[in-house]
Amino acid sequence: MTVKIEVRKPAEYAVARPPIWCPGCGDYGILDALRRALAELGIPNERVVVVSGIGCSSQLPHFMKTYGIHGIHGRALPIATGVKLANPDLTVIVMGGDGDGYAIGTNHLVHAARRNVDITYIVSNNQVYGLTTGQMAPTTLKGVKTRSTPYGSVDDPVNPLALAIASGATYVARGFSGDPAHLAGLIKGGIEHRGFALIDVLSPCVTFNRVNTYDWFKARVYKLEESGHDPADLMQAMAKALEWPTMDPYGRIPIGVIYRAERPTYDGEMSRLLKGASPAASPIDNALSEGPTILKSFI
Repeated sequence: MTVKIEVRKPAEYAVARPPIWCPGCGDYGILDALRRALAELGIPNERVVVVSGIGCSSQLPHFMKTYGIHGIHGRALPIATGVKLANPDLTVIVMGGDGDGYAIGTNHLVHAARRNVDITYIVSNNQVYGLTTGQMAPTTLKGVKTRSTPYGSVDDPVNPLALAIASGATYVARGFSGDPAHLAGLIKGGIEHRGFALIDVLSPCVTFNRVNTYDWFKARVYKLEESGHDPADLMQAMAKALEWPTMDPYGRIPIGVIYRAERPTYDGEMSRLLKGASPAASPIDNALSEGPTILKSFI
């Protein structure tokens, strides 16, 4: 049986309140791409939940006409995991920044990836702490001067793509907020994919990062789908994940689907154990009647 997808308009996922990011912020491109992806998939607003942590990009749920949870710093993934386990029929999107996801939230990234929870994690990677006015972030390039590294960072940056692949993520991609149309395709692919999807987005902070600008990225990014890359090849994917102009200042940066694989999802395995019953589908009367008994068992 062929399921007909009702293509919608991106504006159907917008609220009346305008975003409050700095003019030119890369998060505008991510917001546009996410709305485009949902519209092309025709997913009803009430079937979408957007979860975020703390940071400039984590304000995104406020600008989406969907369900949303603005959580706490670094804890968006466990919240999203709970949402997906409670109601596997929902499309769960997680939005965060490189500080929220690759610093305080790194442990949750690793475990959500290894469990292969069926959620899509979009990370706005601007290589600086924008909300707190320009300190070094986990992805800040070595040698870059920030408010917390006035003589230049001596740390090597985190490689989120290699980390996600090594941790067991089954859909790993990198996009560029300066190309919302291409990014929308990556987000769409992540949502359609059954399993944990990480989409790392190169997203310039126009206020506090004067190194990794739109022009800097435009001179370096290239699309993997135009280079013959095979995302099913694990070794090839890891090589692409490690490709970055660290040694060569004029080296190239790949964007597109880096790795894609299939294996059972965490929520799918839990549903199998529960014989298909999810908490959201269980009659509320059962929970109310069993509540006192459960509480007494802890006394």
